[in-house]
Amino acid sequence: MRALTVIPRQRQSLAVTDAPDPEPGDDELLVDGLAVGVCGTDKEIAQGAYGWAPPDRQRLVIGHESLGRVRHAPPGSDFATGDLVVGVVRRPDPVPCGACAHGQFDMCRNGQYTERGIKQLDGYASEAWTVEAGYAVKLAARLAGVGVLLEPTSVVAKAWDEIERVGARAWFEPKTVLVTGAGPIGLLAALLGAQRGLDVHVLDRVTAGPKPGLVHDLGAVYHHEPIDTVMSGLRPDVVVEATGAGPVVFGALAGTAPYGIVCLTGVSAAGHRLTVDAGDLNREIVLENDVMVGSVNANLGHYAAAADALAKADLEWLGRLITRRVPLERASEAFTATDEDVKVVITLDGSDR
Repeated sequence: MRALTVIPRQRQSLAVTDAPDPEPGDDELLVDGLAVGVCGTDKEIAQGAYGWAPPDRQRLVIGHESLGRVRHAPPGSDFATGDLVVGVVRRPDPVPCGACAHGQFDMCRNGQYTERGIKQLDGYASEAWTVEAGYAVKLAARLAGVGVLLEPTSVVAKAWDEIERVGARAWFEPKTVLVTGAGPIGLLAALLGAQRGLDVHVLDRVTAGPKPGLVHDLGAVYHHEPIDTVMSGLRPDVVVEATGAGPVVFGALAGTAPYGIVCLTGVSAAGHRLTVDAGDLNREIVLENDVMVGSVNANLGHYAAAADALAKADLEWLGRLITRRVPLERASEAFTATDEDVKVVITLDGSDR
């Protein structure tokens, strides 16, 4: 079969290569790959900045935003041939730490977890793959065109879970949420905010392309002014930060309503220095009972919540998030951004849908 692989930490090693056909174990599904999404992590891996191959091999099959159709399911499982499925990314560490032992492998404390397509486990960017039945998520058949969005949706489902857990420390009836960044994570975070009945605002620097329309069609408000201007006008109860840009992060922290919550989901690039009045920021956070929390990855509960969110969403709107589909043989094209991109997907089954 064909697979999209890299030699981790080696630039310009991204290639479609031949790989052995997968052989499922007793508890594994055999899945025909339909599509994989491409995100910033995949681009970092392709650039040689990140990633670990399986211990016994030089090359890593990448791709962690999966979608496939079951070819074979083990007897007694909850799956059947033809089911639409997504594979979970992370696996708990073998020790395990306390969090992993309680099924919260997204919160692993010792770093010995593994991840499909990222860290020591092959990913899903291949014409066929296997996945343990316990780490597969079934999707409704109607999501065949957009199910590849499940993994990024699971990330924001976790972010909202974190926000609501923090909010539960006291009376918590948020009305306004600002999402910073209108990429896939930001737009999906806005979707989940809209599903919660909140007044949703999205900040991004672009003024053209599909993003403003996608935000508007959620019933949300699109902003492109400086972060300080937006924060002073809104004073949001919640901020979901999805850019990783330092000035946006600190602007968000400084401008929430009292006991506001800022959830950071964007990963910042190293090497950028900012001058910040740490004393003033500390004073504001303490005196207003504000909270900043980081959130990454997702566990099985978050995948289930994400599947529910996609099932409730407008399919046409979800479909517009996927702005480009690239066949596997031209996969390298998916790693070069265009002005019209929101989510770029690599198709694995020869289709363009």
